[in-house]
Amino acid sequence: MTINILVLCTGNSARSILGEMLFNHLGKGRVRAYSAGSQPAGQVNPVALETLQKHGISCEGARSKSWDEFSANAVSPAPTFQFIFTVCGNAAKETCPVWPGHPATAHWGIDDPAHVEPIEARRAAFEKAYQSLKQRIEAFLALPLEGMSPDEACFAARRIHLGA
Repeated sequence: MTINILVLCTGNSARSILGEMLFNHLGKGRVRAYSAGSQPAGQVNPVALETLQKHGISCEGARSKSWDEFSANAVSPAPTFQFIFTVCGNAAKETCPVWPGHPATAHWGIDDPAHVEPIEARRAAFEKAYQSLKQRIEAFLALPLEGMSPDEACFAARRIHLGA
């Protein structure tokens, strides 16, 4: 069974896009990740795409989208998620929609690289966000997720974040 993961951030243009693409790349078919935002920016940050491409990760399908696409009230049937990760402080504090299947949730706060100036510093900030997410995602995917209860997986995800 494929594990469905949703990565949330307010704008869905940077950190959540990095998380979605990293989960799909590193998960090698074991997981299927999606991303969304409460207030989507409408376009993916070009430095997010540049960072992923630099590491040889496909950006196919990357787009900024609303979390409404995946809520229980979505027009089209949404995947049932086993896990939801918030990767920015704002999304973690917002009231989230009702998700089909009542997935386990965890917060992995990553500093926002999107508005760092000048551009060289922004690229460095995106690289730092990429490496932080990669470290957490690799550790999470190393867990025996298929045999863990949602509470166990949630606790492990929180421990991973605290240890990062």
